[in-house]
Amino acid sequence: MENLRHTILCIDDEPNILKALQRLFRKEGYRILTATTAAQGLRILAQHRVHLVISDQRMPDMSGTQFLDRVKAEHPDTMRIILSGYTDVDAIAESINTGHIFKFFLKPWNDRELKLEIRKALQHYDLVQANRELNQRVVEQNRELTRINENLEQTVKERTRVLELQNQALELSHAIVEDLPIPIMGVSAEGLIVLVNRRMEDLAPDEWCIEVGKRLEDCFPPPIVERFRKALASGTACSVHSADPADLACRMDITPLGGKFRGKGVILSLRDDTPSAPPA
Repeated sequence: MENLRHTILCIDDEPNILKALQRLFRKEGYRILTATTAAQGLRILAQHRVHLVISDQRMPDMSGTQFLDRVKAEHPDTMRIILSGYTDVDAIAESINTGHIFKFFLKPWNDRELKLEIRKALQHYDLVQANRELNQRVVEQNRELTRINENLEQTVKERTRVLELQNQALELSHAIVEDLPIPIMGVSAEGLIVLVNRRMEDLAPDEWCIEVGKRLEDCFPPPIVERFRKALASGTACSVHSADPADLACRMDITPLGGKFRGKGVILSLRDDTPSAPPA
């Protein structure tokens, strides 16, 4: 049963009233605590989690409304009900209006009505607690979402910075390759020319028609294409020079890419293979 977790504190200076309340709630499954004075009731509240207090109005040390004022201040979540054999209408009405008590019952009470109102009071307590827990969960989730967004924003900034550095490095690499004094050309594994530096453009014979985007076989004779394929397949560098059928006036070094780009392409570089003139 849901109400097995509910604790009710009954306070009255008449023991027979407390016994009557215990009998009334015996089958309801509540945990019942009792006190005969307001001071004793406050000590019990300090030691136990109490969901609802039922207090007599006329007590020797303080009135029920005064006692429940203290309960509201010190234990604001605890529901509060007054039982009275007297019609202290003004004091009780004021406590109801200020929210210090949930309900007021005259003695002798109607058992059925009292049990019904007790259930309503405890349902109200449970609803308030559930809403508070839900709100707290929402607050925590929002806090976590904010943290995730902040981390994501920081991650994006860091990755953007890395990409910017990589782009700068790539641009610098292109500039270095472009200005190298050695004629260099990059060819992909598919035989597509993907890079030609300025020195290569200046020194390559016109009949080669070297351009980025062209295929190797469109620019070079079969011996060079064949050497390219062998170097790519074996991963071993080789050269094509004037002794080859192409009868080149220079030597072409074919160097396969290594590391994680192994098998992805080769670098072709030219070196002058013209015999030097003998000294005069």
